[in-house]
Amino acid sequence: MTQRRWIPALLLGLTAALLAGCSTTRVVEGRVQSFSTLAAAPAPATYRIERLPSQQAPSFDAIATLAEQALARAGLQRDDAAPRLLVQLGVQADTVPRHDPYGPDHWGMGGWYGRGWGVHGMLRFGAPTPLYRRTVSVLMRDAQTQAVVYETSAVHEDVWVSDPAVYGVLFDAALNGFPQPPQGPRQVRLPLVPPAR
Repeated sequence: MTQRRWIPALLLGLTAALLAGCSTTRVVEGRVQSFSTLAAAPAPATYRIERLPSQQAPSFDAIATLAEQALARAGLQRDDAAPRLLVQLGVQADTVPRHDPYGPDHWGMGGWYGRGWGVHGMLRFGAPTPLYRRTVSVLMRDAQTQAVVYETSAVHEDVWVSDPAVYGVLFDAALNGFPQPPQGPRQVRLPLVPPAR
């Protein structure tokens, strides 16, 4: 087979593989670190989110909603009038350069990141694709004493552009094990469920 014939065949095969990979459930792997002084969840397990000045804009509403859904799955109930816990949220998004061992002039298959996401190759030319880093944090204080009783964060990096739903999965990962999470850094892998249509 000549070079002109096998390149289109290769591209067709890659396209089919990518489409098959897109139909699988994506898995978000987060690096989680949690600290807790809670022996058990407070009774009642109520909370109120305290937004920072930078979080007053309506654009933060979607992030707050994802956090509230994760807090509910962790067994906490929102009660702005009589909270036992005061919750502060943190969210960060940035990109980090990724080292390409083949150099900037290499072209070929790349982007094999995010285990469990199916086939994730992409044909790339020139500079390597950057990693998209998404970070969430949750800080909980006792509403009466103001003492910090729970602190947790989750970080996810991947070559794919982040779907906003990733933040919801990261909040779930950060709250994994609440109120007594495993000690020290750990990896938490959770599925990114596509929105219902």
